[in-house]
Amino acid sequence: MKILVTVKRVEDPEIKIKIKADGSGLESEQMKYVVNPFDEIAVEEALRLRDTHEGEVVILSLGVADCAQQIRTALAMGADRGVHVLTDETLDPTLASLAMQKVIEDESPDIVLMGKQAVDDDMGQTGVMLAERLGWGQASFASKEASLESEEEKSKQTALNVSDNKVTVVREVDGGIETLCLNLPALITTELRLNIPRYASLPGIMKAKKKEIKEFPLRDLIGDAQPLVEVLKMEKPAARAAGMIVSDVPQLMEKLRNEAKVI
Repeated sequence: MKILVTVKRVEDPEIKIKIKADGSGLESEQMKYVVNPFDEIAVEEALRLRDTHEGEVVILSLGVADCAQQIRTALAMGADRGVHVLTDETLDPTLASLAMQKVIEDESPDIVLMGKQAVDDDMGQTGVMLAERLGWGQASFASKEASLESEEEKSKQTALNVSDNKVTVVREVDGGIETLCLNLPALITTELRLNIPRYASLPGIMKAKKKEIKEFPLRDLIGDAQPLVEVLKMEKPAARAAGMIVSDVPQLMEKLRNEAKVI
């Protein structure tokens, strides 16, 4: 089985993000970048699938030359090799899905795993567009069904059941869960509760340095295709008003009725 996982380089959500004074983008000086957390979950699930069914895990990333660091992180976790589509352009889901389509058609994986969204823009559209371009069945928001398994068992088992050229996926929907069965090849996007990604071991980090990463210029794959989404301006969210302490219930009701106007 061949599993391809897409990995995006994003700003570390644990640090303070600063917007440029003109609102044209984010300050990149001294910025720390990491693997998109949802993509780490996809990598972990791919590794569990490979360990169960044998085969290989291929990591695909689009972006600047430094994206190689995030590919190496996934390789250190245990993935087999990487593919890097090089570009300095800011990609919208249209261009990203088009470039991914070209690589995937060349790689011919059985399953493509992606994080459900990237934490930098929260669009959550690339996986949907990519499945449409490929003409594959897709399951979004893959999650693990609640069970009585021990934590040790959960750390080893895959939540995706693959057999007879089909994959069964438990996904989250409003008000509950839903089970889908897809014919392979298929595309699946991962939710936070699917698994807990492993840490890269020191031997894994050393091995990752020697693993292959193929490089392709973006425009060699997509020609002169242009993005459909343009970011006009970024700005900070409005500051939240400070709270207040009330002395009793009547005062609370008065504030809610006359100031907040919620009752």
